Amino acid sequence: MSEVYAVRRGLLRDRCAAAGSAAALVSRPANVRYLAGGAPPGAVLLLGPREDVLLRPHTPAPGPAGAGPDESLRVTALPASGADPVVTAASLASAAGADRLAVEEHDLTVARHRAMGAAAPALRLDDLGTTVEQLRLVKDEEEIGCLRIAAEIADQALGELLESILVGRTERHLALELERRLVDHGADGPAFTTSVAAGPHAGQGRHRPTDRRVEEGDFLSVALGANYRGYRCEIGRTFVIGTAPAAWQIELYDLVFAAQRGAREALLPGAACRDVDAAARVPLVSAGHGEGLAARTGHGVGLEIDEDPQLAPEAMGKLDACVPVTVGPGVHLPGRGGVRIDDTLVVRPEADGGPELLTITTKELLAL
Repeated sequence: MSEVYAVRRGLLRDRCAAAGSAAALVSRPANVRYLAGGAPPGAVLLLGPREDVLLRPHTPAPGPAGAGPDESLRVTALPASGADPVVTAASLASAAGADRLAVEEHDLTVARHRAMGAAAPALRLDDLGTTVEQLRLVKDEEEIGCLRIAAEIADQALGELLESILVGRTERHLALELERRLVDHGADGPAFTTSVAAGPHAGQGRHRPTDRRVEEGDFLSVALGANYRGYRCEIGRTFVIGTAPAAWQIELYDLVFAAQRGAREALLPGAACRDVDAAARVPLVSAGHGEGLAARTGHGVGLEIDEDPQLAPEAMGKLDACVPVTVGPGVHLPGRGGVRIDDTLVVRPEADGGPELLTITTKELLAL
């Protein structure tokens, strides 16, 4: 992997040089990990005019197991407790002869930005913007492999839950059990806070589990994801509890399923992100469910659970091959519940079989 990280840093260095900056400071944790491999919390990466340095706090908090930094990087611990790595990095860049330093302004507080200017007054601080995030959009096959394993873990955890008795258990208890099962199957942890929504809560996006107990006849919506080696996936499914689904439940489920399938099938290189969103949104609006629909149908995933691209009505970009995204439309009927179906897929050209589905738990409407 050292060569992979070196290539990534080289791409960033080239982009900075084209903009006139001989050095760059990366502070956003996911971006540091992308360029440097594992790094302890609080570490920053300085791409200097002479060498690249990973600066970590004097006494770092423990990071994820097995996530050490790229061995080709120089790792420097700050000499004093409480010292700020970004301020130290600015001083190092100035001492190395850099006159401009590109920084991630969207990650820095005003106070830290001012402290850097005070420590290196001759250094011009430019905005790096979301350059690293854009580099992260298209995943290599090793990254996709990590996402594939994360999806397998999530599928396993969800599949085991479906084999257990659910009636009478609380949303909160089921969510905790799912997160335990994720870790049992090899995840570093959940990719986000697990959502379990029963009865009138079902179909809500990112519902926070409560002490409501699962009852017969409920819709039960579950959304979970695994974090595996830093890469995060997402899966969401809706089921009926205890009895055969009612006619209104079947009708609503079939509608959301068809909308989700349409969006999944639209995931091809060159497709406009807004068109993918429309493939799911238009049939739901036409059926009278436009009120209360989520602002987007899906989003990118990777080292963060919510990355670009955004599959939303106002999105301007187009999809590239090897970009992993979620597709998760849902409808919630206040007081009754609803349906949400969510998958993680990788954009692939039609010649390669089209979108690659990573989360494979059945989307059949099961009565549990």
